[in-house]
Amino acid sequence: MAKKKADKPKHSLDVNRANKNGSGSNKRTAATVRRLKMYNTCPERNAEGKILRITFGSDKKPDTRIQPDRRWFGNTHTIDQEKLEYLRKELRSRLSNNYECVLKGKNLPMSLLNDLPKQQRVHLLDTEPFEDVFGKKGKRKRPKLLASDYQSLVQKADSLQDKFEQKNEARLSTEGDEEDGFRDLVRHTMFEKGQSKRIWGELYKVIDSSDVVVQVLDARDPQGTRCYHLEKHLKENCSHKHMVFLLNKCDLIPSWATKGWLKVLSKEFPTIAFHASVTKPFGKGSLLSVLRQFARLKSDKQAISVGFVGYPNVGKSSVINTLRTKNVCKVAPIPGETKVWQYITLTKRIYLIDCPGVVYQNSDSETDIVLKGVVRVANLHDAAEHIGEVLKRVKKEHLERAYKIRDWVDENDFLLKLCKLTGKLLKGGEPDLMTAAKMVLFDWQRGKIPFFVPPPQQVDDKSEEPNVTGDDKKGETETEEDKEKSSSAMKAIADVLSSQQLEDVPVQTDLFSDNELKGEVSQQTANAE
Repeated sequence: MAKKKADKPKHSLDVNRANKNGSGSNKRTAATVRRLKMYNTCPERNAEGKILRITFGSDKKPDTRIQPDRRWFGNTHTIDQEKLEYLRKELRSRLSNNYECVLKGKNLPMSLLNDLPKQQRVHLLDTEPFEDVFGKKGKRKRPKLLASDYQSLVQKADSLQDKFEQKNEARLSTEGDEEDGFRDLVRHTMFEKGQSKRIWGELYKVIDSSDVVVQVLDARDPQGTRCYHLEKHLKENCSHKHMVFLLNKCDLIPSWATKGWLKVLSKEFPTIAFHASVTKPFGKGSLLSVLRQFARLKSDKQAISVGFVGYPNVGKSSVINTLRTKNVCKVAPIPGETKVWQYITLTKRIYLIDCPGVVYQNSDSETDIVLKGVVRVANLHDAAEHIGEVLKRVKKEHLERAYKIRDWVDENDFLLKLCKLTGKLLKGGEPDLMTAAKMVLFDWQRGKIPFFVPPPQQVDDKSEEPNVTGDDKKGETETEEDKEKSSSAMKAIADVLSSQQLEDVPVQTDLFSDNELKGEVSQQTANAE
């Protein structure tokens, strides 16, 4: 009897082939069979050796061309010129308000929505007449030389020499020291702290890694510790990042001064009053609420990063320790303690970045740099020359209460009396002016001597409240869900900032008199300045 077709023995590369014992299991798996078949594949060629059909496993592939398809261009959107102008106008108004933001800005055609620069016309006819450029007598463009011949070149050189000598004489007449052969001394390298390339590299690493940038300001001098260069950089190049002002050390100034600075700074960026302390902080809940609202805005991200930047010795690391309620960053009452940036985990959704203190290019003198806390007082070679500015800025009654010194003529007399009172004497009974001056500067930097810059007077009270209603139309750049989320989050941030109870700030009342704490002398101080 003939065998059936199903009973015929199968090939060894057949996956369904049965063993000799009749079981269905094959010694070669399907993956092994595919691999063995791959080794035997080769391109089909004609008699001349030309490839007719390519198969898998060949090392040579024929030249192919992808046929264009109309469906490539099916997912495009067009917009007329009027709507585009409307979107640009609305986007400009939204980006100028720091209490509103545009969600998913990277998904929008921002290059089209921003105002395009106008192309400048090339004014050819201003340099050459029409006949020489486009007419029948058109000439080749010749280089513009200072002189056509040697004689005119000599005259031109003589006139330039005369102008240079006149300018040099005028400069020497205004600078009398230069006539005697003297010039100003080069500033010491210690006054260039915080301006090195390494520090600036750390700053820009923090900015690039942060979604929210918190600029920590010293409440005693907020405008003097601001970085206008950084604010301009974020507005122009990083418009999707958010900026927040943190007014730290508000316990060293009266409550009315804190309120005044909050009104002034809140017009530009969201501003929070803060007192860094692990045990008894102020403003911690407000800052955490603001950061949670920003995390809600960035819901498309798994977590957000918050970078703390600012001048040296303003308390950036202390703020992070306050938020974590333990010492996770090394802190000290001297500038330059933080060397490199640090990543600290606050919650699963919020990460904090600590940045070294950066000093920005300005026209500050050496005394201003010392009084801002940029330089370590222990490294000063002549600390006594900066005491005169301290005596000018601090009221006399504050110095009398702090050092128990009644009357003095100038800074030298003040230091002499301080040396005798505190026992800072050298061998032979000579007063140690250097040690006494450093002691005064130490007290200045650590807040033991009361000083603050009063806030400017408010002229228009209507402009103090930011527009965070979000009722205006934003155009078609965002969905309704994004609009609602952005407006509600930014309104919540404004509510948090306005709900701060500044009466609960732990102000050091022993530094100021009752009239200063009540603000009765604020008007007199502002008028004097």
